[in-house]
Formats: sequence, structure tokens, C-alpha cells
Amino acid sequence: MSSASEQVDVRSTLRLWGASPVIVLCIGWLLAMILIAIFADLLAPIHYTTQDLTARFRPPAFMTGGSADHLLGTDHLGRDVLSRMIYALRTSILIATLGTLIGAVMGTLMGLAAARFRGIVDMVAMMLCDVQTALPSLFIAIAFLAFFGNNIVLFIILVSFEGWERYARLARGLVLSEQTADYIRAVEAFGAGTGRVVFQHLLPNIAASLVVQATLNFPGTILLETSLSFLGLGVQPPDTSLGLMLGEGRRYLLNAWWIAVLPGIIIFLTTLAMSLFGDWLRDRLDPTIDKEG
Repeated sequence: MSSASEQVDVRSTLRLWGASPVIVLCIGWLLAMILIAIFADLLAPIHYTTQDLTARFRPPAFMTGGSADHLLGTDHLGRDVLSRMIYALRTSILIATLGTLIGAVMGTLMGLAAARFRGIVDMVAMMLCDVQTALPSLFIAIAFLAFFGNNIVLFIILVSFEGWERYARLARGLVLSEQTADYIRAVEAFGAGTGRVVFQHLLPNIAASLVVQATLNFPGTILLETSLSFLGLGVQPPDTSLGLMLGEGRRYLLNAWWIAVLPGIIIFLTTLAMSLFGDWLRDRLDPTIDKEG
């Protein structure tokens, strides 16, 4: 009898918090990509800058003419595609993660300030959000890079522009509805200052929604990074990224498709997995959604 009740409890838990097989695959893929990025130095069979002109355009091992020395083939300079993809994944994930975090912090702080101080602060913050919405992040990044040149710090800052206004609007709306709650009025009545109210009481209570927004925003950030690198405005050789590999390989699609197609598959699967995971996480953490449905 206890065994049957335990099975019911497990099924109820899985139904409420468990993931479908698709989400499990997405989580597994994302974890694999993170581990590959962390341990790139150990996993790459050859250093990603090593050239061998005698092995140019060697196909992957599963194709005729391929060899086990280069499992995913080589590019136009004889560089190992597998090694370059491993290091490119590390670069793309690092830039996208830093960009997402910077954008989340910047947007959240602006939204908190707008909701708490209102008036001119709120008006300016919402005006900046409207400007950001009207001007796509890709165009802003291209303009800045064209005027100021390319360096990694500027590049990460520009990538962080992707979606910061969403955090600002979300934080503002959540704080406006939360700061009228009884517990906020109680701590204010006891003399708590704005900083304590915001960072010790309001922010912890809206953090879950902001985390969900970050997971939903990450795919757009990594696509912005890969798009700029594809155009030659992002990561520069001898460094590599998934977008840079895609841009370098587009010239050889007819005779060496693996140079561009394989990084493109990684970009597609990673952004798809993060998007599906973000949607699932939102369903789990959003109290307004019926989780039984």
C-alpha cells in the first residue's frame, strides 16, 4: 500500500515539476555544451590555430576520404574543425553569458529605479526602453563598431544591449504591483530605507521572474553575437567563435559544407534548447499559469 502511495507521489511530483522527454533532452544538451566549453582545453584533440596545408578540406571521418585524425574534417587552412568548434563554443557561450548578465543587471536596476522613484526617472527609463525597442540591437552594435572599432570589451557591452529593456519593463511592473503589498508597507513603517526595501525585500521576490526572462533572452544574445561575428564585426582571428566559423565557411559550402554547416547546427540546437528550456521554466515558476494543464 505504501509502495502504491509512493508511486502516486512520484507521479504527482513529475507532473508538477517534471520535464517532458524533449525538455530532458534540452537540459542534457545545454549541460553538455557548458561542460564542453569549460573543458575545451582537455577535449580539443588539436589546438584550434594549428594549420596543416597538406590536409586542407579533408572531409569528416564518416565521409569517403575522411580520417580518424580529423573526426569532423578540416577547413581551408587545414585546421581541425572539431577543435575549432570546441573552442568556438566556449567563446560564444562566454560572450553570450556575460552579455546576458550585464543586460539583466542594467535593465533590472533601471526598472527598479523607475518603479521606486517614478516621476522624471520613470519617464526617462521608459523613453530609453522605447528607443531600444525601436532600434534593433544588431543595428546599434554595427553602428558602434563602425565608429569606435572592435575590441572584446566593447563587443560584450554591445551584445548586452540585446533585450535589456525587457528586464526593465518586467522589473518595473513587478515592483509596482509588489510594493503595495502589506509586508512592504510594514518594513517601510519600521523605517527601512529605499535600498533595504528594494534589495532585501522586493528584489528577492521578483528574482524568479527575472531568471526566467534571462533564459528566454539568452538565445537572442547568442544569435546577436554569432550574427556580428558572421559579418566580421565580432570575434576576430586568430580567436574563433561559432559565428566566425559560419562566416568563414560560407565561401566553401559547395565543396566543403562541413566548415559552415556543423557550427550552424550547434548554434541552432543550442538556441532551440535554451528557448524550450526557458518556456518550460516560465511555466514552472509563473504562479499565474495553471501547471496542471
